[in-house]
Amino acid sequence: MKVAAAGDNCVDVYEKEGQSYPGGNPVNVAVYLRRMGLEASFTSVVGDDQWGARMAEALTGKGVDISHLHVEHGSTAVTKVEIVNGNRVFGDYIEGVMETFKLSDEDVAFICTQDLFVSGIWGHCDDRLEEIHNAGITTVFDYSDQPQDPMVDATLAFVDYAFFGLESDDNEEVRAFMVEKQAKGPKAVIVTLGENGSLAYDGKEFHKGDIVKCEVVDTMGAGDSFIAGFIVGILEGQTIDECMVTGAKSSAVTLGYSGAW
Repeated sequence: MKVAAAGDNCVDVYEKEGQSYPGGNPVNVAVYLRRMGLEASFTSVVGDDQWGARMAEALTGKGVDISHLHVEHGSTAVTKVEIVNGNRVFGDYIEGVMETFKLSDEDVAFICTQDLFVSGIWGHCDDRLEEIHNAGITTVFDYSDQPQDPMVDATLAFVDYAFFGLESDDNEEVRAFMVEKQAKGPKAVIVTLGENGSLAYDGKEFHKGDIVKCEVVDTMGAGDSFIAGFIVGILEGQTIDECMVTGAKSSAVTLGYSGAW
């Protein structure tokens, strides 16, 4: 099974710690999928600077197909990050060449040869979701912590599995939101709730997922690794509950070290 990840990428720079790590939602998902044995590619753009070269080298080192990772003159996206009480706190985001990124027709043609497509709200890929979905490709989209963004309602009809990171306790407001959004098209809406686990709604019933207890070193990439684990479950034909367990196990691995990967 082959998964095409596309969209935003950046280098997470921890200035106080003097560390930097390649990252970005679909980048992380692609790497975690490779960690779990699936074939994965990453489609996006980097600058012709040291960060872009590092991104390409790091992804290649992880076995991710970067045949559709484009290089343009300019700067690779950078995110400033701090660790506060074990949690990541985002600072300035310098988008660089990602600001004008769009999937080309060639990119879309490549994606449509894969089994599943995954992207997110910051990835500049939403305008091609309909085309990819209509080609019969299973689509996974991460709306992050932006449930009110106009992109949500504009794209849900072309998304099979919609993810949100609400970081709030399970309550009736969250459940009502999930019912409303699932009715717009997705097979399932999945909400990650941080230390409160996860919740999924498939149009018939709610499914509650627990966390896998572990030592938390850095939460960077935890949500992305949950999505990657869930994707593995989808492609293996697991039930929603089983997909959530696979996602939680994947997150626990990522929580145990610094940086996304």
